[in-house]
Amino acid sequence: MHDYPALISSLQAKGVHSLLPQFTDIHGVAKGKLVPVENLKEWVEVGAGFAGPSIWGTGLPRFGARSEYYGRILPETIQPLPFMPGVAHAVCEGFAGGQPLETCSRQVLKAALARLRERGWTMWVGIEPEYFLLKRSEGRWRVADAEDHLAKPSYDLKSICRNSAYLDDMRQTLVALGFDLQQIDHEDASGQYEVNYRFDEALAAADRFMLFKLAAHAVAERHGMVFSGMPKPLAGSPGSGLHFHISITNSQGEAVFSHGQDSLGLSANGHQFAAGLLAHADALAAICAPTVNSYKRLASTSSASGTTWAPVWKAYGDNNRTCLVRTVAGRLEWRLPDPSCNVYAALAATLLAGLDGVDKRMQPSAPCDQDLYAVAAAGGALPPALPRNLLEALDALEGNQFLSAAVGTAFVDQFLKVKHAEWCDFHQHVSEWELNRYADAY
Repeated sequence: MHDYPALISSLQAKGVHSLLPQFTDIHGVAKGKLVPVENLKEWVEVGAGFAGPSIWGTGLPRFGARSEYYGRILPETIQPLPFMPGVAHAVCEGFAGGQPLETCSRQVLKAALARLRERGWTMWVGIEPEYFLLKRSEGRWRVADAEDHLAKPSYDLKSICRNSAYLDDMRQTLVALGFDLQQIDHEDASGQYEVNYRFDEALAAADRFMLFKLAAHAVAERHGMVFSGMPKPLAGSPGSGLHFHISITNSQGEAVFSHGQDSLGLSANGHQFAAGLLAHADALAAICAPTVNSYKRLASTSSASGTTWAPVWKAYGDNNRTCLVRTVAGRLEWRLPDPSCNVYAALAATLLAGLDGVDKRMQPSAPCDQDLYAVAAAGGALPPALPRNLLEALDALEGNQFLSAAVGTAFVDQFLKVKHAEWCDFHQHVSEWELNRYADAY
């Protein structure tokens, strides 16, 4: 039982007058509303009400007891927002008709983690957000910092100095929100940055990433810029990934994946988990790289900086960033996701695919000890590639009965419906590239 009066008084003493119950729609976008802090008991036990059909991917009807989406606040997640004075953020998860909503992505991840707990295991994840700082000028999207144009811009200190006010605002905001920051750096494309913070248990890590995005959007706007998680906004430059550093511990706190004597530092379970990821990679691509633009990133294209770092091929290897799965320090770096994913669904699908590898004792192909970009350039034999576009990935997910059932058919059916519509919308659009190539050619 919660002591609501004491919690309300504590929040009011901090100047909080409103709560922001935030949930995540099927696209992975934060949604919510403002509600008075005085009614905290209602928001926790019943939930803040939203029109269900107005939210992407709920599958809820337009009338009846299950037409209302109730976002129930988790009191332990409440914290004041430094960029919204008087407002405290709170994670909430979806209910309808008094029951957990199967199409709520946070509920999907909770269900996946419950299966893991049956084994006495805990999933830990370090999430690495990469993103661009953009602005819209004369109807076109451009890199916000016009001077950020080095051919190889990784770790560019001049850009960091020019944008020091924004970066320090980000630092202060994230620290105020409880982030344990590890580094902020300029990435390998113009206008691209990465922020690293401490890993956490999987559900908490997903919640924290959504809070990161909320803060990042607000801080960028305060400095006249746009925070962009678009995977590939610049042709000819690397795109943005959202790498998951995954480890699992057992009930004794021992690392399940780690084995110091193995050539990759992995235990049998570690190899099997990686095999599961590779076996289900095509279907996982739909959930981890869920936009048309995602597949501009997942392509072996040239880059002014020398490489795009995209994990194009289904392989794993020791500290090999050209592979889909990179093994490092007894953990697995899953390099497929990008910032446009629904992080809850992506983590759930990733976990369930890996566990399938463990349960079936799958064995991956031999570890890759080559630079796959160099092999491709030389015309050598390559591992199988990921889907080339969103439609191929959606077809793979639709055809993967195991993963669809494991993640949840209710969620997957809604996801496929929404994403097939996105694919159709894309193909009805006539781009500047098409006009420039074809308008006067024939």
